[in-house]
Amino acid sequence: MRQNNQSSLADFILEGLFDDSLTHVFLFSLTLVVYLVAVCGNSLTIFLICADPRLHTSMYFLLSQLSVMDLMHVTITIPKMATNYLTGRKSISFVGCATQHFLYLCVGSAECVLLTLMSYDHYVAICHPLRYAILMNRRVALMMAVMSWLVASFDALIHTVILMHFPFCKSRKIHHFYCEFPAVVKLVCGDISVYEMTVYVSTVLILLLPILLVSISYTFIIRSVFQLHSAGSKRNAFATCSSHFTVVSLWFGAGIFSYMRPRSLRTPLQDKVGSVFYSIITPALNPLIYTLRNKDVAKAVRRVLGRDTVTQ
Repeated sequence: MRQNNQSSLADFILEGLFDDSLTHVFLFSLTLVVYLVAVCGNSLTIFLICADPRLHTSMYFLLSQLSVMDLMHVTITIPKMATNYLTGRKSISFVGCATQHFLYLCVGSAECVLLTLMSYDHYVAICHPLRYAILMNRRVALMMAVMSWLVASFDALIHTVILMHFPFCKSRKIHHFYCEFPAVVKLVCGDISVYEMTVYVSTVLILLLPILLVSISYTFIIRSVFQLHSAGSKRNAFATCSSHFTVVSLWFGAGIFSYMRPRSLRTPLQDKVGSVFYSIITPALNPLIYTLRNKDVAKAVRRVLGRDTVTQ
């Protein structure tokens, strides 16, 4: 048993995404560009919401939390991957792997919960606009953000502690570019069928239950929109929800592809592609989606640049 414990504390080897071919050098450079877009876009969104008093509402506070999560998501995975690629080292310590696993799982779960709560925010804004200031005051928005982080932290801590206490008797090579659960669990020695079942139940609660709640919110939203008589009001209502709905579709679609597929249909390449989409591409797209399709954020950008000529 002592041998297994000592073995479990040894370093892991991350396979990474790229090799030394010219094609992969180009893809690595492209990944860094997308990473910089994600960092700059989400940092700008956070700055605008903090700096512009007109954006100090519950809706934009929750959006700033989404940007914080996206910023953390790319920072957890990409710098380590880039460092290993540039230095030629592929190792990650046991503690580093456990920390990375906890953080990415925490941020990912928090984003699932937050996107669900944001759908409720949109439901109140569209279906109960006169009561929005009461139902979605600052205290409620703060409680939503805190609940997202607490639920996600608890879930991530439990899974990380249990997973990292298993003995790793097989190869220490992780066929991934970071310590993602499906890749790490393949290295575990022993029967983990019960644990995998609990993980599956947890995944259903974190992915499928939020999708159900979001669907319910948008069912009420669509019904309310169709009851509006003004075409302009309908356009404004759809514009309010379209960005969030797009982000929800991208995020949960990638999550289902990555975590809800049967093990028999999984391949390391597919796992990497899915992870690249939701850990790099989606965080880069989210601020662009909200900035390009949200008039308030676009106006805030112009105000910061000193080019807003619209009379407020």
